[in-house]
Formats: sequence, C-alpha cells, structure tokens
Amino acid sequence: MDTSKHKPQQEVILKVGLTPEHPCSYLPEQKEQLLVMMDPGMFNAKDYERLLSLGFRRSGKDIYRPHCAQCQACQSIRLAVNDVELSKSQKRILAKNADLTVIIGHQDKPEYFRLYQTYINSKHQQGSMYPASLEQYQHFILAPWLTPHFIEIYSGQTLIAVAVTDVGSASLSAMYTFYDPAYEQRSLGTFAILQQIQYAQSIGLPWLYLGYQVDQCKKMNYKTRFRPYQRLIRGEWQIFSN
Repeated sequence: MDTSKHKPQQEVILKVGLTPEHPCSYLPEQKEQLLVMMDPGMFNAKDYERLLSLGFRRSGKDIYRPHCAQCQACQSIRLAVNDVELSKSQKRILAKNADLTVIIGHQDKPEYFRLYQTYINSKHQQGSMYPASLEQYQHFILAPWLTPHFIEIYSGQTLIAVAVTDVGSASLSAMYTFYDPAYEQRSLGTFAILQQIQYAQSIGLPWLYLGYQVDQCKKMNYKTRFRPYQRLIRGEWQIFSN
C-alpha cells in the first residue's frame, strides 16, 4: 500500500435514513445496514458526483452507503484512469477481444433486458435478483434523475455484454455489467472495466468508480487487479499500488 493519502473530505451535512439490519449481500454470516439518502435536493448528477466521493452509490433511483455497526468490510474503490498501468493479463484480455465492437448507447433498449435476464437467470440463481423481471431490471438499472450510458459490446451483430455506466462531471461510475454466459471465456467483466477506463480517458474524466470492495468476497477481488487503485478508508482516499 502506498502511504500517501488524499486530503480528508470537507464536512458535509446530509439528510439520510438508516435501514433495519438485514442479511449481508456479500458476507452471509454478517448483517448489514444502509444509509439511504433522504434529501430530494441531492438527486441530481452534480450532487451525485459529490456523493460518490463520499462513498455513496446508487441502486436505481436510490442512493445509499453501507453503515454497519460491527463490520467495515465494504470500502469504496476508484481508479485514477490516467494512472492505471495494465497488467500482462489485462493486455491479453484486450488482445483476445480485439475482434469485438464497442458502441456507446445513451438510452435503454429492449435487447438490454433480454441479455440481463439471460445473465441473472444463469449466473445469479441464488441471489435476490433471481428470477429476473422487466420491472426489477428497470427498478435496479434506471433512475429518473440520471441518464446512464450503456457500453454495448458486440460479437459480429450479436450483443454479448452491456456495461451500465453513470456519467458525472469528473467521473464515470461502473453501475452494473451483464453479459451472455456463453462468452464467459472472454473475461467480459474485466473487458468492460477496460472499456470504461478508455471511455473516461476519451471524454476527459479523471475517475472511474468501481463500487465497493470486500476483500473477504472472492468474486469482487478482480477490482483490485487494476493498479494503482484507491480505497475510501475512514473518510480518506488511500492509494494502493501493489
């Protein structure tokens, strides 16, 4: 870990609610609570940018942050996109997928849900989103106060992956990625992050937020393979380079 730190966040007063405890989505033996944004004035792209830097994230129209009394495992993670140094493995993934076509979409399309449904019903049969429905998809992916961009990934004419990406004034936020499990050998989750890094660079945004990192949850550890990265720990962004 690099010992350098970013300056502490300026004090901000927020109107939030606290959910009851419920089973943790990442660590089955734990209970989780969430801080949920209650201030209607904060539900806009400009203020969401600020909230991302404070460790918040959205699910559909809601903005939340973990707030668990007995556990601090969830830490926000982000990349300074112009500082990322790709590993040999990440370069191989780019090369392996050089035949794919990437298009930026700016509105929801029916084919996104069909792909999402295939992904959820194949990959997440034990999760809370199974079985996938159109209502659940729209409630989770879309927000009336923010229009995400959709990074579409095609093999020939076939849509095989979509990375739902929120766009702010200084960052992208990787909201959710889903793909056709038949193409799993292409490492499309990692490929989607690589595309989001390139997209942020191309439109001049310095940051890419990757959501929460939970070290004890193995399925999330792909995020820390992008170096250097930053974690929000006790209110400060700390840089990890190895």
